[in-house]
Amino acid sequence: MNLEDHLGDILSKARQAANVSPSAAAQAAGLSEAEYLSVEETGRMARRPNFQTLASLLGLHARKLEGIANGWLPSPIDVGVWRQLRQITTRGASYSVNCYLVWDETLREAALFDTGFDARPVFDLLAQNQLHLKHLFITHTHHDHVEALGPIRSKFPGVKLHSNSKNAPADQRNRLNDLVHLGNLQITNRDTPGHAEDGVTYVIGNFPGGAPSAAVVGDALFAGSMGGARQLAELAKQKIREQIFPLPPETLICPGHGPLTTVAQEKTHNPFFVE
Repeated sequence: MNLEDHLGDILSKARQAANVSPSAAAQAAGLSEAEYLSVEETGRMARRPNFQTLASLLGLHARKLEGIANGWLPSPIDVGVWRQLRQITTRGASYSVNCYLVWDETLREAALFDTGFDARPVFDLLAQNQLHLKHLFITHTHHDHVEALGPIRSKFPGVKLHSNSKNAPADQRNRLNDLVHLGNLQITNRDTPGHAEDGVTYVIGNFPGGAPSAAVVGDALFAGSMGGARQLAELAKQKIREQIFPLPPETLICPGHGPLTTVAQEKTHNPFFVE
């Protein structure tokens, strides 16, 4: 799976968040404005920019940014370690979105994290593994993450919803110290607004066999990038530093778009974080 954001996407997000004009970014990069804008649009470079000066202007980490330009991808992850976790990717008109299913092996009870565009792969996976859907956790209410909510609730009317939406009924809103048990699995939540006002990360722990915890982050964080936040970019990065990066390095990061990654890989390679 390719990264969700290519080099140009990262530059565009950082430039807009820093309120830097394309001409100023081009000058820092040592490119013409047309060349620079082509990089933002395509992710490809006709001439290599001055990464150090450009990254400094945009608040990015130069070495990590150059790593993205050189084709960095997260190291392959043996998902078989998490026997009861599946990534489900569905495609809309122009892009794909991930949702995630976990379950308890003994009780055969499952929890879904976001819905994606299409409920059918979720239903198929539940049927194949003889599972009953008990919980539905929403990372944020942007349409691609809740598009299949209606069909899922129709098929499983008793499913318990969890979200940070201020418009949700009180009994569906996450609370700070919530601990949800799914058999032996334990699910907690951490506020990660910025990309979305109601952004929340769910941490799933106590997997059988000692598998590391998994953090379902929605669009707060991608492999090598982060969700667009514009005026709230600093808040978004602060929440990632406070709520996601302190998790153990081996924690599996399950993003709303793009490939799986880990806390360790993002701290080392994500150019939005300069520390």
